[in-house]
Amino acid sequence: PMIPYVRDLDFEYGRCDQVSPLIRRVIARNPGPFTFTGTGTYIIGRGEVAVIDPGPDLDDHLEALLAALEPGERVSHILVTHHHSDHSPLARALKARTGAPIYGCAVGMAAEESTIRTEAGADFDFRPDIDLCGGGQVIEGPGWTLEAVATPGHTSNHICFALREENAFFSGDHIMGWSTTVITPPDGDMTDYMASLELVKARGYDVLWPTHGPPILEVTPFIEAYAAHRRAREAQVLKAVIDGYGKITEMVPVLYADVDSRLHPAAARSVFGHMIDLVRRGKVVTEGEPRIDGTYRPAS
Repeated sequence: PMIPYVRDLDFEYGRCDQVSPLIRRVIARNPGPFTFTGTGTYIIGRGEVAVIDPGPDLDDHLEALLAALEPGERVSHILVTHHHSDHSPLARALKARTGAPIYGCAVGMAAEESTIRTEAGADFDFRPDIDLCGGGQVIEGPGWTLEAVATPGHTSNHICFALREENAFFSGDHIMGWSTTVITPPDGDMTDYMASLELVKARGYDVLWPTHGPPILEVTPFIEAYAAHRRAREAQVLKAVIDGYGKITEMVPVLYADVDSRLHPAAARSVFGHMIDLVRRGKVVTEGEPRIDGTYRPAS
């Protein structure tokens, strides 16, 4: 199944773009294989504003965010989708400059214990002032209302934000238009991820604003293609096991032959995520708990 990727983005680093009536965006200069053109930080509202995903700890990005504010405007809320280093670290400097509290879900034990660094790194010092774990909280300012929506999968503490006034959804790294999302166990969980995709689809948003890349305007077909891609990958993993590939390291070069080899370590984590899910569902067996270096065989 082909995902209808959206990758065209008109931007300049540090420039503030008004992308909808209530949303402004400033993109940080941290392009890379996991971040596309860089972290897109969103400013919501007028007068008293919320900032979503301040981004990496870059002085020029902090100054660009502050310069994006109109005279007399103030940041009242700093919202963070999750603790990866391209999303959360600048929250502390932004709080120091604005006094705004940080909202988010603290780093779970699984993340602390995960020694794998396949992404832009993790911010284990992330400590929100106000806890959004579990979702459901409403955060509001003059003319804008955001609801925290728990979307575990990419990380155990991933939170998205729904902007009621525009029926819009800030999807963090949960759903991105330019790429699929990396699921790296133990903090990432494929079972949770698939459930979170269904949750977002069921809510019927008009637009998704990922932290990297352009907005997704055809929401339902995109999420359906995204989920179908995962199911197709799962079928490939299961077939590889049936065909006698018992080790994840043997499968990755075959399954991801068309993918940049720099991403193969992350791909191995993603295959591991599928494997844990397949073991849970009784399709594949292994000795003891699933491990990245474990040996797998078909259940039947």
